Amino acid sequence: MAHDRSAEAAYVHVMEDRDMDIDAPVAGSKEIGALAHLYRAEVYRSTIWRQRLDMTTNWAVVSTGIALSVSFASATASPLPIALVGMLSVMFLFLEARRYRYFAVWKFRARLLELAVMVPILRGEGASIPLDRGTALSDDYLRPRQRISAMRAVGHRLRRNYLWIFTIQYASYLAKIWIHPIEASSVSQALERAHVGAIPGWLAVIGGTGLLLVFISISVWTWWVERKDKSKMSDYLEEATDE
Repeated sequence: MAHDRSAEAAYVHVMEDRDMDIDAPVAGSKEIGALAHLYRAEVYRSTIWRQRLDMTTNWAVVSTGIALSVSFASATASPLPIALVGMLSVMFLFLEARRYRYFAVWKFRARLLELAVMVPILRGEGASIPLDRGTALSDDYLRPRQRISAMRAVGHRLRRNYLWIFTIQYASYLAKIWIHPIEASSVSQALERAHVGAIPGWLAVIGGTGLLLVFISISVWTWWVERKDKSKMSDYLEEATDE
């Protein structure tokens, strides 16, 4: 609580200073060196969280491979492992979406440091730090927050990886109940093989189909939202590109 109050007081002080005249930019070696170390720290954080994203995806891929191997090992093997791994992959999806929200925080900071400091150096304009009167980066340090919503994070991970994994699981489940133990002669016969305990086969297939359609809808909707995003980060990047 004391940290929050001190951060709040610092933020209010920055807001009050916005009406003052802007001084000359800071270009000392100590300040530039400190900023370089800050950039390295933010890149390191984003790299660590990126590795954690890859780890969760690997779990989903390996689990799917094991489930397919077990279910297609023999004609009498049950398709239940595919359904169970599908449920496990849903848990991996939400876990990875949570990790992606944290990854977006560090990625946001590293990207702004690149645009504000590294780009001028590469353009031959020298290294200087404009006096900060409340920019996107300083505000983020004073009031850390998630850069994207949980739903957008889920949609992003679906488009990148999990929608393809769920599609493979769904197609494999349908193939299993259709060809094993022998090729089904009708849709009703295939649905009879899809039953899971007391859950009838038609309900299991409809539930899996509905879940896949929901994931597709989330992917498309969040993609559309991201294209319309007008957040501070998007505006900053657009202005930097136009220059």
